[in-house]
Amino acid sequence: MTDVVGGPGTVGSTARALGFAGLLPQVAAVLMVATDLDRRSGEVLALTYGALILSFLGGMWWSFAMRRSTAQGSLALLAVMPSLAALAIAMAAGLFISIAAALVALGIAVLLSLVVDRHLVATGEAPEEWMRLRVPLSIGLGSLTLLAGLL
Repeated sequence: MTDVVGGPGTVGSTARALGFAGLLPQVAAVLMVATDLDRRSGEVLALTYGALILSFLGGMWWSFAMRRSTAQGSLALLAVMPSLAALAIAMAAGLFISIAAALVALGIAVLLSLVVDRHLVATGEAPEEWMRLRVPLSIGLGSLTLLAGLL
């Protein structure tokens, strides 16, 4: 276990409600793509929002890294990867790959974020109930992003 300053905290009802509300923009994007209401805008919304949230996940990991009293660098390095991946995927979209392919890559990246979240719980850095929040949110956002790319 890594030495952490303070306890891991808890996941409160407000955080849980806001987390699930955070899926609504991606639901709207998928509906825009699926109904051809405005397919291109739906794809751009899905890509932009998915990249934003992936970066946000890295920011959460960064905050866990800053609470470490030892081995801070390894988690801090890992924490910048979501932002760099989101940027690379967004830049590649339309330049080197289709937006649909970028959405698939982004959805996979969001799903893979669960590996780090699980590690944070295993090391005692994240609250015990962290995975009860992160699993449905990451599977939800990852799946919606994949769906937007596959439609």
